Amino acid sequence: MNRSASLISVALLAVAGIGMTWLVEHASAPQIATEQQLIDSRKLLDVLPPDSYDNQPLQQPLALNAVDLAHSKLLGGYRATRHGQPVAVLLRSQTPGYAGSIELLIAIDASGRLLGVKTLAQSETPALGGHIADWPNGWLQGFSGKSRSEPADAGWALKKDQGQFDQMAGATITSRAAINALHDALRYFDEQRSALLGGGT
Repeated sequence: MNRSASLISVALLAVAGIGMTWLVEHASAPQIATEQQLIDSRKLLDVLPPDSYDNQPLQQPLALNAVDLAHSKLLGGYRATRHGQPVAVLLRSQTPGYAGSIELLIAIDASGRLLGVKTLAQSETPALGGHIADWPNGWLQGFSGKSRSEPADAGWALKKDQGQFDQMAGATITSRAAINALHDALRYFDEQRSALLGGGT
């Protein structure tokens, strides 16, 4: 075999190899995307008890446009159901923190109680307010079970502001921002309960 024939054979093998690689990647791309969505969903939905719902809440967003509240803005929402009945609503909330916006995912059960809170984005000071992004987050978990009326409106504040809640160490502004966003979300849920739950509990 002469040199030209050898080069042609190598080139054909290279083209065939590239083509096979492209075909394999192209064929498996949907499965990879689906698996990545499931991983992302699990990371977001760990604010909900794992056996409390049987739908895919993130694939069924609520018809919420950006809603300006007293101290925060709602960016969107999702409904979790079990056997077709609403069990919880997840609200994406954005509130101004110390160094920038803080985005929270707030889970509220059908009776209006907080199930869990997770930080989705923040730019707070590392080792201080930045701890709000830790998961699991002991400080945020302390709000589980709270509702719009428990405590009363005046209680939704830091103890230093005559409220009922401790702050994260060294992070007064971040703590106030999160408390205000949670209270906003609970008020909104209470006022829009029927629409958020799909017309009934």
